[in-house]
Amino acid sequence: MKRASRQAASQPPVLRAFRRNFRWDGVEVEPYKLSTHRGGEFCGASRQVLIGVKGERVKFHLRYFELERGGFTSLERHRHSHVVIAVRGRGMARVGSQTVRLSPMDTLYIGPDQPHQLSAAGRGKFGFFCIVDARRDKPRPVED
Repeated sequence: MKRASRQAASQPPVLRAFRRNFRWDGVEVEPYKLSTHRGGEFCGASRQVLIGVKGERVKFHLRYFELERGGFTSLERHRHSHVVIAVRGRGMARVGSQTVRLSPMDTLYIGPDQPHQLSAAGRGKFGFFCIVDARRDKPRPVED
């Protein structure tokens, strides 16, 4: 136990300072995905990985996704779960056969193997944090 505490104490804190327009210092805006796959189309989506890919000792990744007005993510499923926290604008989440509206600070749990898709529903951008396991399977497309 003491060895783990020393290791954790030796890692300095990591700050990703928030800037205007939902950007963070030291974090690149990336494409949502590098390519589409059959049944996995998406539109107007980007992501920023805030925690989990630059040496932080965590078992999760914290990502921020942003959908342009009219944008949406792929309709997909996978074995890992998600926690989604809406932080900007209005959105919709299709999870299984249900659709829910999301407003800032609404929190949504998406369980393993549940087909899901998020979309911007307001007049502006829809942004949300997404927390997932660091070790996870790749998404599988869902036929509509």
